[in-house]
Amino acid sequence: MSTVTIDRIKSRQRVVLSVLPRKYDFLMELLQNFDFVDVEHENTIGDTREEIMDNLKQAAKELKLVREGKLEGRPAYELLNEL
Repeated sequence: MSTVTIDRIKSRQRVVLSVLPRKYDFLMELLQNFDFVDVEHENTIGDTREEIMDNLKQAAKELKLVREGKLEGRPAYELLNEL
């Protein structure tokens, strides 16, 4: 979901749209071409696909370093106790 702000001379109106994921990019590109629309991106449900993939790659690198003894790991119970 994205929040779209439409600026007017005397007032400011806010419109909230719920858009199908497959149409989101098209709608955002369309709205950004209007000079009277200011698009405020809200944080969506979670990380983007790219962020998730980057996090998994980083985790795999760290796991490899732990297995090689170059990085110190920590027991799973410590992680669970933090939650």
